[in-house]
Amino acid sequence: MKPAIWRSVAERDAAEAAWWYAQQAGLEAGERFLAAVEDGIAHISRHPATGSVRYAVALGIDGLRFWPLGEYPYLILYIELETHLDVLRVLHAQRDVPDWMGATKEPK
Repeated sequence: MKPAIWRSVAERDAAEAAWWYAQQAGLEAGERFLAAVEDGIAHISRHPATGSVRYAVALGIDGLRFWPLGEYPYLILYIELETHLDVLRVLHAQRDVPDWMGATKEPK
């Protein structure tokens, strides 16, 4: 099992999405979204190679994978490194993922 290290922009993505769900359907809805994110992170921590590499070539980011959040239309975008998972973003699946990824590059 590899620990997940979140980029600040990924933390912000998850918090903003949880806030939106809480505003739309109540605090419990936001908490359920965050629980789904935690479940997704737990899964990829145990099985990092199960995520799709669909965006890796388009973005030119070696090792980039994503994992969908089941009942929520969100993707966890991450890279498996030797010692940990680098969680890059938590994005809505209907967004232009390559555009959002390119516009938010931050140093490691």
